[in-house]
Amino acid sequence: MVYTVIRTIFLLPFLLSAAVLFAQRVPVLNQIDLPHNYYYHELYLPQLTSGPSSVAWMPDGKSLVYPMAGSLWKQELGSFTAGQLTDGDGYDYQPDISPDGTQILFTRYTGSSMELMILDLADKKTYSLTKNQQVNVEPRWSPDGKNIVFVSTLGTGHFLMHTASINNHTLTNLTVLIADHKSETARYYYSAFDHTINPTWSKDGNTIYFVTNRDLAHGTGNLSAFDLITKEVSTIQREETNWRTRPDLSPDGTRIAYSSYLGQNWHQLWILPVVGGYPIPLTYGDYDKSTPRWSPDGKKIAFISNREGNTSLWTLDAFSGKQVAIVAKTLNYLQPSASFVLRIQDEQGNLLPARVSITDSRGKFHAPPNAWIQADDSRYPSIQKFESTYFHLAETATLRVPKDKLNVQVSHGPLYEISNTTIDTRNTSETVSLVKLRKHDIPSGIGNWWSGDVHVHMNYGGSYRNTPAQLVKQAEAEDLNFVYNLIVNKEQRIPDVNYFSPLPDKASNEKVVILHGQEFHTSFWGHLGILSLKENLILPDYSGYPQTAASSLFPHNSFIMDLAHEQGALVGYVHPFDEVQIFPEQSPTLSHALPVDAALGKVNYYELVGFSDHLTTAAVWHHLLNVGLKIPGAAGTDAMANYASLRGPVGVNRVYVRGDGALNSDSFLNEMTKGRSFVTNGPIIGIQVGDSNPGDSIKMQANGETFSYKAFLRSNTTVDHFEVIFNGEVIASHIQTTPAKTLDITGKVKIKESGWIVVRAWNSTAQFDIQDVYAYASTNPIYVYGGKSSAQSKVSAAFFLKWVDRLEGLARKSETFRDENERNIILNDIKKARTYYESIR
Repeated sequence: MVYTVIRTIFLLPFLLSAAVLFAQRVPVLNQIDLPHNYYYHELYLPQLTSGPSSVAWMPDGKSLVYPMAGSLWKQELGSFTAGQLTDGDGYDYQPDISPDGTQILFTRYTGSSMELMILDLADKKTYSLTKNQQVNVEPRWSPDGKNIVFVSTLGTGHFLMHTASINNHTLTNLTVLIADHKSETARYYYSAFDHTINPTWSKDGNTIYFVTNRDLAHGTGNLSAFDLITKEVSTIQREETNWRTRPDLSPDGTRIAYSSYLGQNWHQLWILPVVGGYPIPLTYGDYDKSTPRWSPDGKKIAFISNREGNTSLWTLDAFSGKQVAIVAKTLNYLQPSASFVLRIQDEQGNLLPARVSITDSRGKFHAPPNAWIQADDSRYPSIQKFESTYFHLAETATLRVPKDKLNVQVSHGPLYEISNTTIDTRNTSETVSLVKLRKHDIPSGIGNWWSGDVHVHMNYGGSYRNTPAQLVKQAEAEDLNFVYNLIVNKEQRIPDVNYFSPLPDKASNEKVVILHGQEFHTSFWGHLGILSLKENLILPDYSGYPQTAASSLFPHNSFIMDLAHEQGALVGYVHPFDEVQIFPEQSPTLSHALPVDAALGKVNYYELVGFSDHLTTAAVWHHLLNVGLKIPGAAGTDAMANYASLRGPVGVNRVYVRGDGALNSDSFLNEMTKGRSFVTNGPIIGIQVGDSNPGDSIKMQANGETFSYKAFLRSNTTVDHFEVIFNGEVIASHIQTTPAKTLDITGKVKIKESGWIVVRAWNSTAQFDIQDVYAYASTNPIYVYGGKSSAQSKVSAAFFLKWVDRLEGLARKSETFRDENERNIILNDIKKARTYYESIR
């Protein structure tokens, strides 16, 4: 089939608006008006986990109440049996027991909001305290049982403490304790508006201890006290906290137990005099302890730990330090349940690890005990009550499920078809289900492919404690061969710093190789991915952090890239751009240094598919290719692999390279940097122009030449765009009316200019089965040379010259430099980049 050239210029502003593109997919709890929801969502809001996530004591000190798998449970100390207390239509979290022990205050996630609820232990009924469609969390009873304090987004969209009186399951006298306040302090990853979180009462009920970042630059803020009588705020402990401080006052009113990392990489339990002073740690170890709660007699502290990877419940003797695990071996459910056994096989009958989602008729999720439950950070309100939730299955899963009709979805990476089945457990005590996954029918002659995710964070302050061995299991379930764990700071911490090695991790096997690289953070120049360092991490791992010793904009990315290259490493720009930064005009605040470092020849790869907008990111990449910068596209999910809530697991964004034989990281990176690859978050695509593949070059006649090409598409979701692009322009569109999952096409194009050709697939709306903003895939270029110069090169050069001018202006105005030499080094690099782009004119 011969196609005429379609002169659609993609370098112009977008063909569709963001409102249309993202209409179906919205962030979970999007009524929260704060930036960087990726962090507060995981680190602050309660998450669905198969293990306990917080804890409260019954007044007699003999039993604990805790949320687990979306319900509240009660368990006596010394017992191995837990009884289910709630089984509603939502997920229940953060219990607090009334002083008389008759009522349990808690938060219920409804899918669209978090509402306060109360469980009356006398009539065993649950009552709604709020129905405001806001986020209401961290409820705590006052010592006299007449009032509560909680955090709500009501009226502002910001996290602020509220108090209310409670009577007969009704709230009255709702009051904001500290008014909303916009700070003038520059912040990184935090809102311009101050928050007040983690409240707890004093013994006499006249003071509330809490955490606030009032006018602070970094972290969630100081441990503070609010006097309910004088309305004054005092600081108890100055510290860079990270959402999980959650102070709890000892019963005698003299000490505060709280969770802090205090310059370390993991949260520990600390105690501090209630009047302030010097904190001392109660616990140690390379894992988190959080959510401390004193027992009524002050002899024990219950807390949550992730020492075994998943969340677990423990008690600590406050005098001896002895720790005891609270384990529930027997679960007594409120409703009839059944045993469900699930096995996954490939077409040859081999057991296959996979990603699994099991939901009941209420839309609620079910997983095996101790499975890591993980969920999408966005949802589709028109088709689902809750966001998509899943666990990774190694071979066989056994779990308890309600007697109901269950929806079971199983996937194993883009090369395999997704399976959706319905299982009915209503009339049985045990069901065994065998799911067979089929590979997509890929055209013959394509060869063998290795897949890799070049941007993963094994640990980043999440609910779980990840290890290389666990990361291997996650990759196996996603059919991913190479995982690059980029070691990076989270505030003061660098959680995986002790794992660094230039060699593949020892947990690697014949199917999965784990490598430890680095992400270098700056608040100004853009983030860098650094792969295959041979000697050491580049520390302190960031620059341009206000009010720190690393506040200078130097070292800039060019300097860091040189240091990395001296170690033989590869350096790329990661999660590059969102639409608002580029279209309809370049943002006046855009200080990303990609155009400089690309012109200086320092960029080894570019995250074409990553945690950003793919079309925008591709538009900038196309400009780079047009000015002769042969920078290959790569892919990295930026998955926080120990999060319970994240935008896709490892490998959602991946690069496929040609590979044969035993997995070899050097060979993988060599093929990636030569562009013998394609990138995707779902669609599998390929193109040949004549006998040439991505990464190859074609010599054509000086007056132009007609080329034959063939391309294919295989996808688990439909795409409504399958395009051949030459020098940034769509020259052939192979989907005209009906979106497709499978295509095999041929065509011819007449080319007169030197340049490059790629094929890409994408969809104009988000889709349920893609845990990303929308489906997107692109090959790397096939280069064509020998014709006349491309007219697009001048347009692209002008695009970057405007960018470079802005960078120069920002660098000249900056007051962060320690001396003028630092500024001049940066200005000199900018000057060299300008010379490169001016030469194209």
